[in-house]
Amino acid sequence: QVQLVESGGGLVQAGGSLRLSCAASGSIFSINAMRWYRQAPGKQRELVATITRLGTTTYAGSVKGRFTISSDNAKNTVNLQMSSLKPEDTAVYYCNADLWSSSNSRLSNYWGQGTQVTVSS
Repeated sequence: QVQLVESGGGLVQAGGSLRLSCAASGSIFSINAMRWYRQAPGKQRELVATITRLGTTTYAGSVKGRFTISSDNAKNTVNLQMSSLKPEDTAVYYCNADLWSSSNSRLSNYWGQGTQVTVSS
């Protein structure tokens, strides 16, 4: 079974920094892309950042210039370095991955359980 586990969430003051990590484990053959989503109370889940297996990155306009997504393909991990945090960044952050497992030739999508990020004003 494939599992994604996020870590690094917590409480931080506005203007501060926080680094989230997500580790994919299990029978993974190859990861096509990894993403960070976030969902604030009462709002739709939104895509924050994406990184492909070749290293191409994209960001939501609201975080561009403040957040950096990175990955370690050998370790099947993705990170989100968040700087200049704002109260509006408060949300549950979810790791997401498109990957091929060792037992499935079909590209599948997986979600982590989420980690809470709270930015105080």
